[in-house]
Amino acid sequence: MQPTLTDAKALAAHRARADLARARFLHDEAMLELQERLMDVNRRFTSPAVVTDFPEIWGEFVETAEVVGMDDPLSLQQGAHDLVIHAMSLHWADDPVGQIVQCRRALKPDGLFLAVAFGGATLTELRDVMAQAESTVMGGISPRVAPMAEVRDMGSLLQRAGLALPVADSLRKRVTYSSAIDLMRDLRAMGETNALAERHRAIPPRALFPTAAALYAERYPAEENRIQATFELVFLTGWAPHESQQTPLRPGAATHRLAEALGTREFDESANPVHDRPDEEESR
Repeated sequence: MQPTLTDAKALAAHRARADLARARFLHDEAMLELQERLMDVNRRFTSPAVVTDFPEIWGEFVETAEVVGMDDPLSLQQGAHDLVIHAMSLHWADDPVGQIVQCRRALKPDGLFLAVAFGGATLTELRDVMAQAESTVMGGISPRVAPMAEVRDMGSLLQRAGLALPVADSLRKRVTYSSAIDLMRDLRAMGETNALAERHRAIPPRALFPTAAALYAERYPAEENRIQATFELVFLTGWAPHESQQTPLRPGAATHRLAEALGTREFDESANPVHDRPDEEESR
């Protein structure tokens, strides 16, 4: 049986009281990135769909798109869409592979799947200080921040779901706040506060959040007496299989080196590791 990560009623309540007019900057960032990917594809989509818990801001991202919530099963007709976007919700799914499989089934052959969700580096600072504060104030710890997946793990979901030409990449955004309390207010406005099924249900001691805020300021300071918070957006791209798509050669089957074809020198990758994209920074 699939383990239950999310309290669906709590998540729905958090989404309902979200104030995205105040805290939609990460959605805007995600939209810009997805728009670039759609421009690179250079294809006109005639039957798109968007899966999201935020229809009020994603409903008009792609013209004429059918917009459905992250229910299980998804309300998408099989083989009906040439584009399916899963927007800013996958990190709360109990069965993310199942969500992507359903999106793939909703695609026509050679249809495009795109997803954006929070990744594993998101709120690492808050996770750390809340664990320490709970240990200090309550004598133990409970889950406070969802265990979001690393980009490589999320990329593997595409292959498990049967999508072709899978690609996963991420963007980290460093945001500064005047205090940890302001960060928590932003998370409430985003609809991203704690909806874990195994969360501590009792009213927390009054000292818990001030203790966490003090620890945060001490451990993760930013310029001008502010604190820093990390958000990671993971982007997933895959295609419904089709006979026209390119397929990779078997290992060792190539007859020419890539360096020869490009007229460049070959180099040792271990001496030149690939770096993540540079962090972006914003103040809130």
